[in-house]
Amino acid sequence: MDRPPRIALELAYLGGAFAGWQRQPDTRTVQGELERALEELYRRPVRAVGAGRTDAGVHAAAQVAHFEPPLAIPRTGIVRALNGALPPEVRVLRAWSVPQSFDARASATGKRYRYRLAWMRTLPPWEAQRRLAVQFPLDLAAIAAASASILGEHDFAAFALAGHAGHGRRGTVRTVTGIGVRGRGRRLDIVVEGDGFLRGMVRRIAGALIEVGRGAQPPGWFAALVREPGTRPPAPTAPPHGLTLERVVYPPPHHRVNS
Repeated sequence: MDRPPRIALELAYLGGAFAGWQRQPDTRTVQGELERALEELYRRPVRAVGAGRTDAGVHAAAQVAHFEPPLAIPRTGIVRALNGALPPEVRVLRAWSVPQSFDARASATGKRYRYRLAWMRTLPPWEAQRRLAVQFPLDLAAIAAASASILGEHDFAAFALAGHAGHGRRGTVRTVTGIGVRGRGRRLDIVVEGDGFLRGMVRRIAGALIEVGRGAQPPGWFAALVREPGTRPPAPTAPPHGLTLERVVYPPPHHRVNS
């Protein structure tokens, strides 16, 4: 009998209830909850591979994972059963068949993150879960001017959390393919796209841009973090709850999986 095809999932979750994506012993994680639900569905352990390891408190609107189903179940049945077993903070948005060559992590060629913030004392509770409230106005023009310096390939060592300076041939070198600073009223979204991100990189980009926006540092200071990473102290780190993984990018023939 032929083995059922590999299944990919698109998931959304509120990260505040979890110690990140990656499975950890005696700790509540998104991967751990997903694998528990998969085991409940298939009545045997099933390993899930995620596109990225979001940190504790970080959310996802379109995380991608794949797994090897032990037996064939219609995709709509998979979604319904998993959502019935998962906690309310996690939802499977859809499931689809992919070839064995597809790997949620290794096949990804890029990701898009959004950091949300607002300058006001109080946010509605449903928004406060995913947006950082700061107590001072921000200069959007200064933030936009500073942010342009990270476009392209750079050494982002100044934006990596301690002990997570990258691995392999690339080390701390990454390519940022797009950055947008989108303000509306007293709310601001910082959207960053790239071929990959170091642990804590987007939160430190946001933290450094907040310093520029509130006038604590000039735009040139942010540019120097990019240009001279070994000679500058690390960038400050923005809290995790403002950050959401919005998209994972794949090349053809998988490029449509969550566009």
